[in-house]
Amino acid sequence: MGDQDTNGRWLPIQIAPDECDLELGRLHKTGILPWSFPCRRKGGVWFNVWADEAVLISPSHWRIWRSGI
Repeated sequence: MGDQDTNGRWLPIQIAPDECDLELGRLHKTGILPWSFPCRRKGGVWFNVWADEAVLISPSHWRIWRSGI
């Protein structure tokens, strides 16, 4: 996966890359809760890749989306 590979670790949303399918999550008292769909940032707005709709919840963390895992 090259230099974008996070080895499954959650990283701060501030350093998330644009134009790349990512798994997003939100900080919760039990840890980071992952969203069940891939997202991509376009023009500063997060989109659900599958529905091609803007996401209204602000994520706190990201990692590479791994389809099929």
